[in-house]
Amino acid sequence: MNRKKVLIITYYWPPAGGPGVQRWLKFAKYLPDFGYQPVIYTPENPSYPLLDETLVNDVPENIEIVKTKIWEPYQLAEKLNKSNKKFKAGQFDVGTNQSWKSKLSIWVRGNFFIPDARVFWVNPSVKFLEKYLKENQIDTIVTSGPPHSMHLIGLNLKNKLPNIKWIADFRDPWTEISYYQHLKLTKGSDKKHRLLESQVFKTADFTLATSYTDAENFRKNGANAICITNGFDEQDAKNNPIANSSTYFTLSYIGVLEQLRNPEYLWKSLQNLVAVNSQFAKDFKLKFVGRVDDKILQNLENSSLKNHLQNLGYLSHDKAILEMENSTLLLMTNFPNDSSKGIIPGKIFEYLATGKQIISFGPDEADVATILNKTDAGHHFGYSDESKITEFILEKYQLWKHGKLSERKGNIEEFSRRNLTKNLSEILDQLAS
Repeated sequence: MNRKKVLIITYYWPPAGGPGVQRWLKFAKYLPDFGYQPVIYTPENPSYPLLDETLVNDVPENIEIVKTKIWEPYQLAEKLNKSNKKFKAGQFDVGTNQSWKSKLSIWVRGNFFIPDARVFWVNPSVKFLEKYLKENQIDTIVTSGPPHSMHLIGLNLKNKLPNIKWIADFRDPWTEISYYQHLKLTKGSDKKHRLLESQVFKTADFTLATSYTDAENFRKNGANAICITNGFDEQDAKNNPIANSSTYFTLSYIGVLEQLRNPEYLWKSLQNLVAVNSQFAKDFKLKFVGRVDDKILQNLENSSLKNHLQNLGYLSHDKAILEMENSTLLLMTNFPNDSSKGIIPGKIFEYLATGKQIISFGPDEADVATILNKTDAGHHFGYSDESKITEFILEKYQLWKHGKLSERKGNIEEFSRRNLTKNLSEILDQLAS
């Protein structure tokens, strides 16, 4: 079968860990089924915040991977302040937790490296890829950000080679992301971020968003935007051993949890339940799988939840899925402000695939709430709904205690990675016609 080549420009690629790598790893896995042959362009020596060697097993056989060297300033930043390594994972201290070193580092990051610290890879990549695309007769490229420097590679290539087709994939928004307001930007820096974002929106042939709200916002700002969410891969669950039935009522959070998404009212509600309900206290376990901010862990360890904590740290993707399946309830959090309504954490789709009930926190009328309602998979709360949170947890606990907590059986096929790749292939078909 003759497959049309598509160049995918992505910073994250195995052995990178975390959710950022999985979107295009899975697209690359299934694109050949729809007549397209992905070619990956990625750094030779990246500075990844997390590593997961098991994801290498999911890289398609015989896929062409092109690499060039990148220079990043993170090593210098980490010498100034060890907490700067959080930047690589989209984390940093906020509010009263900020030291002067943190404040300085955030200011430097936001104003000196626009749009981000991978910007030094843009010009060398454009020079290399301009020649590579011509020599290999590839006329369709995809850029995946963040880091949004990847989109600047696409923007420059489109300007130099007007006949190429370009899809800009935004796994997260640029200036609309919640932590943008914490970057301590000068007016000039803010203007430059917004100008570059606007140029990407108006120049790309298609802009992909991972949520319905983001796609709508992108369209308002001049983009030809379409939503293709993240999803779950049925083969991931099939490759896992059968989950064990837990003897504990286990609420699990899988992934990175930073200060800006800390559900403090949930912790307060759980502390009250542990204090007043001795049976619940005996049965309850709070499990973390992934990178949890040190300040959050410290506060929990100094609370009445201390003896109920199980912190497993970062686990490989396959083991993380097994921990989801070994849980009773699955926790998901989002930034509390309204501008975050469009953020759909990638973990929700793997949560859905387990059939477990999901408890979610974030702004009202969020896209996450739409998905949970559509699939009957759980409940979405505002951060201050303390009494409603307690009622929900107690209701699920009583059902679990009596063996009546059933798993969701709703249709989630539209979120399978293969079906989502089919949607992507239809966009590629449009560009090729």
